[in-house]
Parts: sequence; structure tokens; C-alpha cells
Amino acid sequence: MTTVQADGGTSAPPSDDDTPAGPDDARRAELKALAEQAGRDLEDASALEILQWAADTFGTRFCVTSSMEDAVVAHLASRARPGVDVVFLDTGYHFPETIGTRDAVEAVMDVNVLTITPRRTVAEQDAEYGPKLHDRDPDLCCFLRKVEPLEEGLARFDAWATGLRRDESPTRANTPVVAWDEKRGKVKIAPIARWTQDDVDAYVAEHGVLTNPLLMDGYASVGCAPCTRRVAPGEDARAGRWAGSAKTECGLHL
Repeated sequence: MTTVQADGGTSAPPSDDDTPAGPDDARRAELKALAEQAGRDLEDASALEILQWAADTFGTRFCVTSSMEDAVVAHLASRARPGVDVVFLDTGYHFPETIGTRDAVEAVMDVNVLTITPRRTVAEQDAEYGPKLHDRDPDLCCFLRKVEPLEEGLARFDAWATGLRRDESPTRANTPVVAWDEKRGKVKIAPIARWTQDDVDAYVAEHGVLTNPLLMDGYASVGCAPCTRRVAPGEDARAGRWAGSAKTECGLHL
């Protein structure tokens, strides 16, 4: 496992007009056209076919990101490209079970886990912004501990895969299986976008895929410990994230 500390960046979320450094204009145009065409061509393809396309197209310039809620996409990607890089953002606020899942994935799956840490430790962030920033300004906290580090984690890749699904929330209902990530200048792949929770459960059972133990303890979606709670029967799967606030996304997929 490789650990990388995010470096550079700003101390506040960028404006909508800010575009991170990335490929040159010609390469961006090429990747954008590729993503848009693949989004159309692969809409009805299986998750494994989508990931095989990504592996064949981008090789070592392709990675998977994982929150370690489960290892489904990492497992699928390892079938398409053994030894695939899996980017994990260690925010410093994770449940111990999440770190344990990361370590288990590294130990038993044919993947290379890249752990990315923020520029500031939790103590350094508390000293600069005050304690419990996640309670007072969760958007800024997510930016500093997730969004900014992701830029570092994806820097050397042209394409990244996520576990986004259309059935998770209204904000994800139109997730393409392949799209152009304009802010980062990269191809964004959601191979299980069309899957339901039943599909995920069936894949986990069939292949013995590792999942976060918290999923068996009342948590339907697992994020940072201070901002995640168990959900009640019948609640939306993401109701336990930033409960009591209007926040629904950490910013990684906006």
C-alpha cells in the first residue's frame, strides 16, 4: 500500500470557473470526445465490459476510487485489470471498520491501494480553522479532506471509476456510465450506475466480496464518523449522511 499526502491547492473551495491543471487542450478535447462516445456506446454494456473498455483504453492511466463501503467496483476492476490502482482518501475521520476494510482489500484482492491523506492532519486543521469544522462548515471540511486530496490522488490518471449508482439518491439518478469530468479534465466511469442494491448484494454473495462491517450494523452508507449515523427502517440509504442538514454530497461528484 502506498500513502501519498496531498500537496498544493487552496484553503477554500474553488469557484465554478476554476479548472484544475490537467492535460493540454488537445488532449482534453480527445479525452472528452472519447468519453462522450463511450457514454453512448456503453450505456447497455455490463459493468465488467465497461471496466474492460477502460482498462484496454487507458492501461496504467486508469484507476478506481473507493470509500471502502464495499469493494465491489475494485473487485470488478481487478478482473479487468489485475493489480489496478485503487485510490482511497483517508480523511482522518474514518471509522476503524473502514480502515480495516481498506487493509483487508489490500491483503486479499489483486489491487494496489493508494491511500491519499489531506495536506493537514485533523489537529492541524483544528488549529487553523477551529475544532469540529465538520459541524460548522461541512462543505469546507469535505473540500479540505476529500475534494482537494482527490485532485492529488487522480493527478497521474486519465480516467477514474467510481461506485455511483442511479438508485442511491435523486442527485445521482442521471449518472452516466461514462462521462467527461470537466473540472478535473478526466474520463469518469460509473460501471455499476444501472445496478440496484439487490444487484450489489447478489455480486457480493456470488464472489465473496469484502464489505464494510458497518453495513451489517445499521449503516446504509458509510462516510466519515462525525457525519454518519445509522438509518431507520424505510429511510433513504443516504439519510444517515450529514443528517439534520441540507447537505447530501461531499463534493467529489459535483
